[in-house]
Amino acid sequence: MEFEHKSVLLQESIDGLNIKPNGIYVDGTAGGGGHSYHIAQKLGSGRLIAIDQDPDAIAAAGKRLEQFENVQIVRSNFSKIKEVLFSLGISHVDGVLLDIGVSSWQLDEPSRGFSYHYDAPLDMRMSKEGVSAYDIVNSYAPGELIKILSAYGEEKFAKGIVREIMRAREHKPVSTTLELAELVKNAYPIKARQKAHPARKTFQALRIAVNGELDRLKEGLQSSFDVLNPDGRLAVITFHSLEDRIVKRTMADWCVGCTCPKDFPICVCGNKPKAELVNRKPIEPSEQELVDNNRARSAKLRVCKKTNCDTKVNKITFMS
Repeated sequence: MEFEHKSVLLQESIDGLNIKPNGIYVDGTAGGGGHSYHIAQKLGSGRLIAIDQDPDAIAAAGKRLEQFENVQIVRSNFSKIKEVLFSLGISHVDGVLLDIGVSSWQLDEPSRGFSYHYDAPLDMRMSKEGVSAYDIVNSYAPGELIKILSAYGEEKFAKGIVREIMRAREHKPVSTTLELAELVKNAYPIKARQKAHPARKTFQALRIAVNGELDRLKEGLQSSFDVLNPDGRLAVITFHSLEDRIVKRTMADWCVGCTCPKDFPICVCGNKPKAELVNRKPIEPSEQELVDNNRARSAKLRVCKKTNCDTKVNKITFMS
């Protein structure tokens, strides 16, 4: 299957980056190169670094972006953006785009094991390396599995699902996506099955655990912000509440200034805001985009701009 992925919130994210023709930009989750292509189109003497950990995505992005001489494609995780840029002799950039989560192609390619709609080996590794969903489902203790489903999937039927998994493991390993989906279905009350596919939250939780997505997101946000020039922008697209909560809180922390108690007559902490929000509320897909691409329904875009001031000023010294 050819690597295809509809870029979500495409124009909104490009606008959010406020691209300068001579600037340096990073697409930390290049995928098939959709966002990267439109960033590159706006560059003149500037430069784009497109990063992805999926070897299939790297191959697809290479074809999509081959016409641009000022684009460099690197296989890595966006959480390592500092190391990637350092290896290329770049210290700071003018904008970073992160499109978090699984791509449409990864979901639709049965062999990758991300989807409960196809029968395939349990895998879910974006990098095709390391611990797989099969390893987690078949070797983790019940308590660990419950914790994963509860924390990463917000699955209220986690205990029942894990009971079904443990029963199945007594006879043979849970090897395929449809085997797991059926076990989840068996653990769900009949009424709850009608709202959404019973396996949706379990598959989300396992995918996050396999790829360490939330930890990588926290690391990637800070690394991306650290490499921004003053007035540089960070644009982040998320697809579920766990991701969006992390992005929202992180950006809010960067925007905090003085932390002195309110009854202090003057500031003694010296803290100044490191960033300011470009949009106070997240940008969501238009009605037309939702018609064209149903998978965009939960997407949210948040954009912040690095401030031009130092994060600290000289503290006041009190004389005794």
